[in-house]
Amino acid sequence: MMPCILVDTREQTPLRFSAAVSTQRATLPTGDYSLVGHTDSVAIERKSLPDLVQCVSRERERFLECCERLRGYQLRALVVEASFDDVLAHAYRSQTLPQSVIGTTIALHVDFALPTIWAGNAENAARIVEKMLTRVWQKGQKVAA
Repeated sequence: MMPCILVDTREQTPLRFSAAVSTQRATLPTGDYSLVGHTDSVAIERKSLPDLVQCVSRERERFLECCERLRGYQLRALVVEASFDDVLAHAYRSQTLPQSVIGTTIALHVDFALPTIWAGNAENAARIVEKMLTRVWQKGQKVAA
């Protein structure tokens, strides 16, 4: 038996996971990724750098509402397909200042207990999300045994 990662139906370009997991599309209450049997306790939000910048500027109110919903999950994270250095180098088109992007991610960590994981790229983001969800699945298997 292998873990089944749930991918939100609104994800336009889902992460590509290894053959060690299966995936299934589902309408998740919040977040982009979860795990079968854990949708009430696990939610991972994934952002590309342009998405993150838009979320901390023009779509800030909607994004903060999402972060507020994530607060209710035992395991929650914001996984960004970019590096901290990409933000500092202003490697995006928006005029939003790097300090605003960094400041918002720090505020999310402090105010919402929502850690930001700077994955560097989509491949690393997929590895991180898969490892996190597989670990939850493995812990559940031990409890069930």
